[in-house]
Amino acid sequence: MGIGNTRHCPTDSPTGDIAYLTRSEHRIPTLVALTKRPRSRSELCELTGVSSSTIRRTVDEFENRVWIRKDGYQYVATRLGESIASGMEELIDRIETERKLRDVWHWLPDEMDRFSIETWADLTVTVAEPDFPYQPVNRFESLLEGTTTVRFLRPEVALMDPCFDVLTRLIGDGVDVTLIDRPNCHTYFRSTYPKRSSEMLQRDNFTVLEHEELPPYGIGLLDDRVVISCFERDSGTIRALLDTDVPAVRDWAQSVYERYEPDARPLEPQRAVE
Repeated sequence: MGIGNTRHCPTDSPTGDIAYLTRSEHRIPTLVALTKRPRSRSELCELTGVSSSTIRRTVDEFENRVWIRKDGYQYVATRLGESIASGMEELIDRIETERKLRDVWHWLPDEMDRFSIETWADLTVTVAEPDFPYQPVNRFESLLEGTTTVRFLRPEVALMDPCFDVLTRLIGDGVDVTLIDRPNCHTYFRSTYPKRSSEMLQRDNFTVLEHEELPPYGIGLLDDRVVISCFERDSGTIRALLDTDVPAVRDWAQSVYERYEPDARPLEPQRAVE
């Protein structure tokens, strides 16, 4: 394996090695880069943006730990180094997933606990930031474009500008749309958009259903994506939008939608006119 004469560097503990790798931002990228192909010290300097002396110390430490070996004027990762680099990349990916979910976790459906961490990593999470409060709305607008079916439980995000404009156009193009929401929510949006609401309700491909007891989150089923809209419990403000194409999440979302649909009733004609 070419490492028989390598100096071994004892460490206090596994967490000591982890701490070493994470104390400087260039170390993990350096090790990962050496798993791809051999590289010289000058290449590593250019890649990481650190000085030659810093890279020299880094590769010396890596060699001491048997994570890399020298091959002429270049360095290449050993199998041990490849294992460490892969593990660190996986750890970083997992923490990145946790970071994007931690601020919205208390708004998510309790059923999210049942999904694997790998499933969480495939979620696209769009959060309403103080400087960009409409990011979830804009994300949903982009998802609406091009879909040929829309089924939505608690569709408040779909009824906000500019999503409502896209939804209106889709209905005019013949896209099948079914919305299940609370009566007071339908009343609000009909009063806000009376003309367009009246025109939409006359379309055969647009169905409005009412249900008194809906979950505290929204479920949207589009062609290729499942959408979960998260609301602030007191104000009803949309705080985050999650979307994914993971089959397990779609199966769950479909089951939630089908749980409420049989008990939902059509909008009363008289109230529709009003």
